[in-house]
Amino acid sequence: MLDIAVIEDPAAAEASLDPMRARLLAALAEPASATMLAARVGLARQKVNYHLRALEHHGLIELVEERRKGNVTERVMRATAASYVISPVALAAVRPDPAQPPDRLSARWLLAIAARLVQDVGALITGADRAGRRVATFAIDANIRFASATDRAAFADELAATVAGLVGKYHDEQAAGGREHRLVLALHPTANPPASTSESVKS
Repeated sequence: MLDIAVIEDPAAAEASLDPMRARLLAALAEPASATMLAARVGLARQKVNYHLRALEHHGLIELVEERRKGNVTERVMRATAASYVISPVALAAVRPDPAQPPDRLSARWLLAIAARLVQDVGALITGADRAGRRVATFAIDANIRFASATDRAAFADELAATVAGLVGKYHDEQAAGGREHRLVLALHPTANPPASTSESVKS
């Protein structure tokens, strides 16, 4: 089982977003049969089998083993990954376009870049999995608490200058056999900031 699988096919994305099938996917983090799942989700075994066939067809679950019980063969299934990410490729006609004129202060442009990141890294992971190889990546995730908007702006300016210097130092347009890499840096407020002491007192 993979840690994360990337869904690029629209039909597979649709199958994974069905509430019951999503629930079955989560339940199949551990191998189970249709009979076992039916008891867990409160659905008839025949209906569970119907959903499992759809998930298997799209490569979201896989056969682990077959058990013979009297005249019945019980199929034990498992999810192909612990979690799934839907690539913007699945919505190709309406996916964001990061090629629009860049606006460093636009949250929507940042979102378009993030969508491209999911798309590109997802494609790299899919290709690497097929080839049995790893993808050379590097990531940093950090939280910064700025004392003021002025400090935040100063940080952004210094970060931009530092990155520009590093890119200028290491980028070699003429390098024989060199491989181009994409660098993405993002700074945004946390989605769920913790309540301040004063806010906690008021509540």
